[in-house]
Amino acid sequence: MRATKKILPALAALLATALPLQAAELIMLERPGCVWCAKFNEEIAPAYAKTEQGRRAPLRRVDITKEWPEDLQGIASERITPSFVLIEDGKEVGRIRGYPGGEFFWYLLDELIAKLDPPEGA
Repeated sequence: MRATKKILPALAALLATALPLQAAELIMLERPGCVWCAKFNEEIAPAYAKTEQGRRAPLRRVDITKEWPEDLQGIASERITPSFVLIEDGKEVGRIRGYPGGEFFWYLLDELIAKLDPPEGA
């Protein structure tokens, strides 16, 4: 049991350094009871991870009614939900305030993603 307690933290540290860091993320700022968040969840969320945009900037959800995540301290919160903040290497690239509907969301997101650094190998 003692050996396991020593090995597990070392193994976790090794894995953390071995995995590639995600350079870009789309942070969805949401709150419980948000009607437009539910609309986004119905129209966009099920397919998002399967799209080119979703692979380039995976969706991460942040509940604005809870404590702000430590790794997002440099990113301003929002009162409008949903809001979408595109970050790259921990810095804000841009944001979409509110959910403008499916077609317009993809258009605005594509404009933001065009501002990202080109992917490795591109």
